[in-house]
Amino acid sequence: MTTPAIYRDPSQPLETRISDLLSRMTIAEKCAQLVSDFGLDTPDGGFLEGQFRQNFPHGLGILNSHHRARGVRQTVRFLNGVQKFLLEETRLGIPALVFGEGLHGYMAHEATSFPQAIGLASMWDPQLHEHVFSAVAKEMRARGAHYVLSPVLDVARDPRWGRTEETYGEDPYLIGRLGVAAVRGLQGGAFSGKEDKVLATAKHFCAHGQPEGGTNCAPANYAERTLREELFAPFEAVVRQGKIGVVMASYNEINGIPSHVNPWLLKDVLRGDWGFDGIVISDGWGVNDLYRLHHVAVADADAALKAFTSGVEAELGHTFLTLEQAVQSGQIPEARLDAAVAKLLRVKFVLGLFENPFVDEE
Repeated sequence: MTTPAIYRDPSQPLETRISDLLSRMTIAEKCAQLVSDFGLDTPDGGFLEGQFRQNFPHGLGILNSHHRARGVRQTVRFLNGVQKFLLEETRLGIPALVFGEGLHGYMAHEATSFPQAIGLASMWDPQLHEHVFSAVAKEMRARGAHYVLSPVLDVARDPRWGRTEETYGEDPYLIGRLGVAAVRGLQGGAFSGKEDKVLATAKHFCAHGQPEGGTNCAPANYAERTLREELFAPFEAVVRQGKIGVVMASYNEINGIPSHVNPWLLKDVLRGDWGFDGIVISDGWGVNDLYRLHHVAVADADAALKAFTSGVEAELGHTFLTLEQAVQSGQIPEARLDAAVAKLLRVKFVLGLFENPFVDEE
């Protein structure tokens, strides 16, 4: 009788399972854990196995729930179809972490829609805010999502900015208090994988809410004192007090440096000053924007290398697949890649996805 791999044995210690799985993975399989299917929608509502087999032959780390194009049962069948493919048709059978939007309710058909964020902020009630996001988390988990791109902690001080309604307003203190409440509602304390909680994301780090001229993704040119005392403050609160699991880099640049390639922002401040030990993720296509918008990279591979070495560890996009070549050429130590992959695997093990990644359709 064949002995099952250690990583498949739920009785084994968590870190032992992670180490065992990492030791079995190729570089390509590791890189696949750091990307998502962002941008590969299937509007007919079905799971296109051929599309996934072509684009992600080595697996897929993060899966979009594609909730906008599907009803409840369609969504569940799609997610179960993808997970079945990953478990049965990829070499190591690593399930995907499913993400969705949950700014003021799970953004999906037949889900509860609470007042928009700017309206929720007008309640001035952190306790009620936590209850709201506890309900959001419960609905998301019931529908198969484990990871939410929320809360938005941008300090909004230019009403011309088109995403102002996604924020809690202009007061850093209020934003911080409601941000911590939202995180506690979504993931509890430090994320533990409970069946009614989801992994939360603080976004957009940073200075996204006060862009030059009010234009989305425009530069943010501010003194370090302004950044630390005002624009950073809500993020520091959810890191230190909320124990948030993920922080998302912002599309904009700060004083000439795009956030996705800003090691001072993502390493020195976030990890060094505040002690954040979770996952830093890109915004959707944010790595691609390093050459499309900011012109600090020449193509996917260059952008991926610069973002990863600056502190971005996972991507809503799939340029990080090119990191395989960067590791093989010695530009990135494999141990550094392993450290990023381990964080994603740890979340999946904590959620119990290796034992049961499927959603109960009923």
